[in-house]
Amino acid sequence: MSFPPKSLTIAGSDSGGGAGIQADLKTFASLGVYGTSAITAVTSQNTLGVTDIVNIPTKSVISQIEAVISDIGTDSIKTGMLSNASIVNAVSSYISQSKFEKVIVDPVMISKSGHKLLSESAIKSMVEMLIPISFIITPNIPEASIISETKINSIESAKIAAKKIVKLGAKTCIVKGGHFEGPPIDVFYDGKKYETFKSKRINTKNTHGTGCTFSAAIAAYIAKGEDVISAISKSKNYINSAIQENFLIGKGHGPLNHFYKQI
Repeated sequence: MSFPPKSLTIAGSDSGGGAGIQADLKTFASLGVYGTSAITAVTSQNTLGVTDIVNIPTKSVISQIEAVISDIGTDSIKTGMLSNASIVNAVSSYISQSKFEKVIVDPVMISKSGHKLLSESAIKSMVEMLIPISFIITPNIPEASIISETKINSIESAKIAAKKIVKLGAKTCIVKGGHFEGPPIDVFYDGKKYETFKSKRINTKNTHGTGCTFSAAIAAYIAKGEDVISAISKSKNYINSAIQENFLIGKGHGPLNHFYKQI
């Protein structure tokens, strides 16, 4: 591990500042990690939804990654919104050829407001190229259902989905249980054993960017040298506090308070 620990996020920009690259960099900073970024898409977005998406040319995405790695380096990589098959393929190939191991994949497919963020061909590329090189993949229930082709409506079906995703090549998988009724229960599988992470449901609509923040926190803790279980556990504590201390910003789903410790 270097000092300061460093993490690279490869994801889309959220003009509203609640999710995507912006949420990732806030999370890294809050947890004492030097954050770098490669932007895959620019979204016109606020707490009410996404109104426009402009994909960055694939060549430019890879150029950003190369600029960071060749000079600054990184202790972990987190991927978020990768937009289209061309970007998924190029990013996956670069990571694979460079032999990076600490890759945290957040398979972003749909925004909080319901806007589709990943094409069908990109999903196929993700399954075939990105998941097999992932150290940790962090799908929510809808994403895990699509990837594993499994209907998830219980802890047991979430375990089945997690096992299928690991069989696709992921080292580990945590299926986030925020879409379950009642208290959220996340299901983790590492190819040998299952673990569940339970938390109290917080009654708020201000949860924009929770998935991005959670995966970024895991990437940060991995960059700091934590093992997988410890990184997930500490990230759960961080995300729960950030939700609890959420900001009342905008007219829709407001953002988390990434810097609750400092305020």
